[in-house]
Amino acid sequence: MDSSICLVSCVVSVILVFFAVVDIASAGPLRRVVNSNPHWHSASATWYGSPNGDGSDGGACGYGTMVDVKPFRARVGAVSSALFKKGEGCGACYKVRCLDKTICSKRAVTVIITDESPALTKGLVHFDLSGSAFGRMAVSGRNTKLRNRGKISIIYRKTPCKYPGQNIAFHVNAGSTPYWLSLLVEFEDGDGDIGSMQIREAKSNRWLTMSHLWGANWCIIGGPLQGPFSVKLTTLTKKRTLSARDVIPSKWTPKATYTSKLNFLK
Repeated sequence: MDSSICLVSCVVSVILVFFAVVDIASAGPLRRVVNSNPHWHSASATWYGSPNGDGSDGGACGYGTMVDVKPFRARVGAVSSALFKKGEGCGACYKVRCLDKTICSKRAVTVIITDESPALTKGLVHFDLSGSAFGRMAVSGRNTKLRNRGKISIIYRKTPCKYPGQNIAFHVNAGSTPYWLSLLVEFEDGDGDIGSMQIREAKSNRWLTMSHLWGANWCIIGGPLQGPFSVKLTTLTKKRTLSARDVIPSKWTPKATYTSKLNFLK
């Protein structure tokens, strides 16, 4: 009786191993590459705008015209909700590349998240890239052919954002008052994303928690708030913290941008 059970178990094990091997062998290049490096993940990608365009204007992160100039220009991308994270994923940087050896370069393209993709992805990861970024995934001379495919399979991984010569800046949004202050964070090295923000008034030791408004915009309601203001950032990905002391002056104005003296990678 025991030997029969043992024999059946062995047969079942052999069958399971056989189908596992067949499944891996038939998975195609995308699955093999993704499984061989746990830091890369599978996703899909499309592109929008003109073939050699910079991508969207503004976008759901609220960066406005910044996306039209360097270092954002032509490197912007929209992502599905899985990476957008209700706006807390704004500013994060990713390396993306396609896998078809007949048309795709081995070089990865770095993109910065500035928008949310409206694509219906059912929880899967999707990148909607500028025409320029999408085309740069191709080998030389095959940019147009790759774009003509429309939607392709890619792999991606998060990568540190780098803004050489730039420090973190805080843009005071239009409509801000001493009773309602809204800030947009710009040029954040490293993680790029924001998990929480706090603000400290002049002559105070108490940090006040700001609320996530939308995209990369945060706000606080109080009053009247007294500058100069210090701002503390905590990243979403690795929970790194940075404090910019008195970065926003006492006589601040809406629509003005104030640059700190530090960044995460300095």
